[in-house]
Amino acid sequence: MNRSRRTPPLFVSLRLGLSYLLLVSLSLVFLTPILWMISSSLHSLEGVFAVPFRWIPEKLHWENYRDAMTLIPFGRYLLNTTVIAFAVIVGTVFSSTLVAYGFSRFRFWGRDKLFALCIATMMLPGQVTMIPLYVFFARLGWVDTFLPLIVPAFFGSPFYIFLLRQFFLSIPYEYDEAALLDGASRFRIYWQIILPLARPAIATVVVFSFMGAWNDFFNPLIYINSFEKATLTLGLNSLKAQIIGSGQTQWHILMAASVLVLIPNLIVFFLAQRHFIKGINVGGLRG
Repeated sequence: MNRSRRTPPLFVSLRLGLSYLLLVSLSLVFLTPILWMISSSLHSLEGVFAVPFRWIPEKLHWENYRDAMTLIPFGRYLLNTTVIAFAVIVGTVFSSTLVAYGFSRFRFWGRDKLFALCIATMMLPGQVTMIPLYVFFARLGWVDTFLPLIVPAFFGSPFYIFLLRQFFLSIPYEYDEAALLDGASRFRIYWQIILPLARPAIATVVVFSFMGAWNDFFNPLIYINSFEKATLTLGLNSLKAQIIGSGQTQWHILMAASVLVLIPNLIVFFLAQRHFIKGINVGGLRG
């Protein structure tokens, strides 16, 4: 008579402990640059380049954060970036969910080919469309405005459309049929049934689109020319040219400003962490 072999509890505990140790070690590796940035933001300029580097400075220079907010119009840049990021989130979520809803719930001729064509646009490098888009927006008179940074979000993103479609396919179609029998329109089904059930996938899109808009440097560098319309990333770049007395870039102040710019990313991620992970898992499993 065969008896099932049971793994000894000691072996299970040892394997679990080694797994956690490996994960913690990898986390520390990835967190090292962030910890160095935070530590440097509390150093003096000389302490940033001290050898060996002191992770905990003898004196905490909290005034670096005050200087980071006064050397550049930090409040104005924060407002500009917030407006752009919020508009991008609204446009991306609305357009991508609407297109993904059509691809997942409607059956029409050429649907799969059209979806494949949509996904294929992800293989088109941004460098290919950069100049034509700039010429197009310049002829519209949108250069040095927020419009080139916001309007494209209202036309959907192939990656987000793919992610949302995969999630929508996991929602039983019986919900749609029951709502149709009750006289609901297709848009009402999309708005009151599909979107509430797709909160994890939408949270994923919100996190990704927010981080993309908040940390975007290249597009504002191309389209924004006015000092008062700059974003936080452009402000960080301008801090590299801030030379005070020492004749070199004030890296400790630049690190303090970088920490301030990083904080909203962390807040948004941790607020949506549970839905974010679920949306990634479910969206990537359904074929």
